Amino acid sequence: MSKLIAPSVLAADFGNLQRDCEMLNRSDADWFHIDIMDGVFVPNISYGMPVLDAITKHATKTIDTHLMIVDPDRYVKTFADLGCDILTVHFEACTHLHRTIQNIKANGMKAGVALNPHTSVDHLKDTIKDIDLVLIMSVNPGFGGQSFIENTYDKVKELKALIESKGASCLIEVDGGVTDKNAKQLIDAGADVLVAGSYVFKSADQEKTIKELRALANS
Repeated sequence: MSKLIAPSVLAADFGNLQRDCEMLNRSDADWFHIDIMDGVFVPNISYGMPVLDAITKHATKTIDTHLMIVDPDRYVKTFADLGCDILTVHFEACTHLHRTIQNIKANGMKAGVALNPHTSVDHLKDTIKDIDLVLIMSVNPGFGGQSFIENTYDKVKELKALIESKGASCLIEVDGGVTDKNAKQLIDAGADVLVAGSYVFKSADQEKTIKELRALANS
């Protein structure tokens, strides 16, 4: 399977959101990565349902939504109704993770689980076969533009080993500080999906940056 690039819309120009969505549609990007923050689970607030609704109206690719919120179960059906294809919740925000995973799948979406930098992959050993995607945070969640945490490579390798040992088939996604400087090393460690926000949207030629990042990931 080819490796995937999922630009984070959090870094887009919100004054020109339709323009940036159309750019992603034209580009070599595979997914739209959407970060939802509540100001409680993380110290920041991003955008809510109306903005997500606007994005899904223009997007023609997979909607990969990452919830950085407390009590995500309350909103699972809402995000399904808004057109999300993948819904990722944080391990740290779920009291009953297995139940949440089943709820996401029952609403017709693929289920993802995100891990903060300090959270061990071992916590997923009992649910890994039920999960479609594991999101490894390579920065502390809540803000874009942070520096990449070097321990991420080892964590991705540990997760890959867990997936293989359990006979699971979930994808490994990495989010935070991804650039051309670490993309290949992350793929070599076992990553399948790379999320890139500031690196893409702050570049002079966004489509070219996405194309080069995708080529690097699949080299």
